[in-house]
Amino acid sequence: MSPPTKPPSKFIPSNRPILGPEEIAAVTKILESGMLTHKSGAGTYALQFEKTFAEFVGVKHAIAVNSGTAALHAALLALDIKPGDEVIAPPFSFIATTNMILLCGAKPVFVDINPENFNLDPDKVKDAITPKTKAILPVHLYGHPTDMDPLLELSQEHDFGIVEDACQAHGAKHRGRQVGAIGDIGCFSLYPSKVITTGEGGLLTTNNDKLAKRLRRIRTHGEIRPYEYVMMGHNYRMPEIEAAIGVEQMKRLPGFLEERNKNAEYLTKHLSDVEGIILPQEAEWATHNWYLYTIRILPPHNRDRILKTLHQAKIGAGVYYEVPLHLTPIYRELFGYKEGMMPVSEQAVKEVLSLPNHPALTEAEIAWIVEQVRQALA
Repeated sequence: MSPPTKPPSKFIPSNRPILGPEEIAAVTKILESGMLTHKSGAGTYALQFEKTFAEFVGVKHAIAVNSGTAALHAALLALDIKPGDEVIAPPFSFIATTNMILLCGAKPVFVDINPENFNLDPDKVKDAITPKTKAILPVHLYGHPTDMDPLLELSQEHDFGIVEDACQAHGAKHRGRQVGAIGDIGCFSLYPSKVITTGEGGLLTTNNDKLAKRLRRIRTHGEIRPYEYVMMGHNYRMPEIEAAIGVEQMKRLPGFLEERNKNAEYLTKHLSDVEGIILPQEAEWATHNWYLYTIRILPPHNRDRILKTLHQAKIGAGVYYEVPLHLTPIYRELFGYKEGMMPVSEQAVKEVLSLPNHPALTEAEIAWIVEQVRQALA
């Protein structure tokens, strides 16, 4: 394919929800029925969505909630994370990952990342474990799995839980197993930019019957029957409108993953000879879902200048994330984190640049992206 000679008529977003007449019809059916939600969170569509997602991930239980953030909080509550506890997490993630630890009254303990896939570095985790460590929260960032085997060994040795932040990783696999089926609990987001969406929304996955029961209670105020509350909980229910969208999105998920992989292969093939960048890698034990196609812009190139150039070319490249969590004001003030403490993450935030990669990209658009990246770095 020869590169386009003129920019696209519309801005190319980094990600976009892909919805069709099936989702519209499902929502219309809910609106006409008047059954917009269920007081237990277990409405007809929520139950169907949960069953389909559990089968996809390969777990016994999926629990639908109203955001990925709610999923993270509920997971930590289900593991009984409380004041005085410590939870290990990477500083290179969206702040919901660690703010939910704070919301439980516990302390996030940051451990730096692996530069190859931007995920928690298992080799550095051991030194961060203390008698107060009650859980570890690995993030499958950009859709590439964290190497889970060393973390599972540590959790068994030291008796702490594992919550997988799989909010960006629907369909990603670690040694053939779906993420979300490896730790004690998996957490997924259904925000509009994610691989599938319900507008807002989230899902929890687990093979543990006891944890599944606790999670279902947590999402509805800790209630086991009307007006009988046995534990702390919240209103984390998923409305039926969102669940109906989710049911239809699950039918599209295999195709979405296939298109993302195809786009990633194209980008890699046509950018592999460009100097001054590092392309994303897929570990031999991993299956990337390519939620984000994230390159690194190396000196002497200036990442922010490249970003501005791509925006001027109507390409919605983005930076995820500009500041590592330990250097945000809240964590500096609470725990005294300083620059230089997480050097790999601190370098990554200066170099990462995510290119658009979603199933709705046309051949002309992806060719335009390649050409503009090449020109910007020429």
